[in-house]
Amino acid sequence: MNIETLKYPIGKPMIPALIESTHIQRWIQDIKQFPLQVNKEVTPLTDNELSYKYRPDGWTIKQVVGHCIDSHMNSIIRFKSALTENHPVIKPYEEADWAELSDTLNFSIQSSTTLLAGIHQRWVFLLEQLDEAQLKRAYIHPDGNELVTLKEGLAIYAWHCNHHLQHIINAKAFKY
Repeated sequence: MNIETLKYPIGKPMIPALIESTHIQRWIQDIKQFPLQVNKEVTPLTDNELSYKYRPDGWTIKQVVGHCIDSHMNSIIRFKSALTENHPVIKPYEEADWAELSDTLNFSIQSSTTLLAGIHQRWVFLLEQLDEAQLKRAYIHPDGNELVTLKEGLAIYAWHCNHHLQHIINAKAFKY
């Protein structure tokens, strides 16, 4: 398998030109189901198995879970900022550096999956309340000064969940 396939096992995000309510509902369900799917994949693993990587020089399973916690906490903040401010510029963060911090490397996987579940429960509650006008609100991502609507953000984060779930599955199979 080539490095690009290992890095993007489900491909890169594809956002439809016309986002319909069926997309929104499916993406919310993807986000809702993600913690359950992660828990199913990681709960039976040993500490050694949690150190498997999905590709050479990639993150370990434990780092992938920690990254999802970090990313999805940031997503909630991005969504809430867009809902309460006019085109806020979001604050990016150093994902690779965060993945090396002790709360990612040493926090128990049980505590991590519990935290991920709580974050997603709160996030999904917010997402399910959004109306069409709110979904059209947007934030600005400073990389490229890109305006991202919450509809588009929802697509990106649903992809993000599925992308990293596949990383976990691949790490278990390939054991890099």
